[in-house]
Amino acid sequence: MKVLVTGAAGFICGYLVEELLAHGYEVIGLDNFSKYGEVEHASRRDPRYRFVRGDAKDATLLRDLLRNCDHLVAGAAMIGGISYFHEFAYDLLAENERITAAAFDAAIHAHREARLQKITVISSSMVFENSNRYPTEEGEERRCPPPASTYGFQKLAVEYFAQGAHDQYGLPFTICRPFNCVGIGERRARNDREILSGNVKLAMAHVVPDLVQKVLKGQDPLHILGEGNQVRHYTYGGDLARGIRICLEHPVSLNEDFNLSTATSTTVLELAELIWRKIHGPGRPFRYVPDAPFKYDVQKRVPSVEKAKQRLGFEATTPLDTVLDEVIPWITTQVKAGLI
Repeated sequence: MKVLVTGAAGFICGYLVEELLAHGYEVIGLDNFSKYGEVEHASRRDPRYRFVRGDAKDATLLRDLLRNCDHLVAGAAMIGGISYFHEFAYDLLAENERITAAAFDAAIHAHREARLQKITVISSSMVFENSNRYPTEEGEERRCPPPASTYGFQKLAVEYFAQGAHDQYGLPFTICRPFNCVGIGERRARNDREILSGNVKLAMAHVVPDLVQKVLKGQDPLHILGEGNQVRHYTYGGDLARGIRICLEHPVSLNEDFNLSTATSTTVLELAELIWRKIHGPGRPFRYVPDAPFKYDVQKRVPSVEKAKQRLGFEATTPLDTVLDEVIPWITTQVKAGLI
């Protein structure tokens, strides 16, 4: 079984490539290194992995790569943290639409003319940006007001691409919605603009690496966005990769959508104190000050995970405490090397 993964050098898909290889798949990975610059993953040394440096907007290239593939995982996208949504509001929408159209054009062709079985789409929890129903079930993205951010709106459009390609061309699909991926491999993006957070300049990528950096650099009191009441479900990248693989291969996932997430809610303030204790130990008092939040900083994001559990047998089981024991040492080495 052969799989093409676009965005293969990215954060989530880096985990996914390793997961697929570990379960016997042949993998072609496509990436143009536009986000982090050139990175080397251990998976590149696996004889069942072929890496192609190229643009996911190139539908001709995608058609060629899909000629002998059974599956396509459409993971390529412009993506970043909360400041990224504001800094690149138009580019996120326009570039991701081009990437999405190319992926579906190539998938439709490969399904009709070659052996492609299905496209598996990496969407986002941001499709639920304006939901006020918790836990938020699959289907709510069609009932709640559309996302206000261009990133969330475009991710919702990705899901409509899947509907349209299926309705018109019979292209089978599965939609995966990861929630708040946490793990190693997330670096400073090449086009990130640094923002002063207290006395520390950061690219404001994602909350976990940003908080870890500020604590490592001795910020006291710790600056957090807003009051820290924001609720998230921090999900380990390895768990998400397993969930995406199951979505790819499980027969009941055909033409369905699934929230992929831990079932555990954590506030930003709880996360910040947990990171503080892991780095400083119990003896140093935890102090923090709130900074003005960003416009699209969703206050509550609580997914229903029952559909994935009941239909796929998937649960994200890695505790946040365990994830941080892996992530904090990795970020420490990256900070020392000036890579994050």
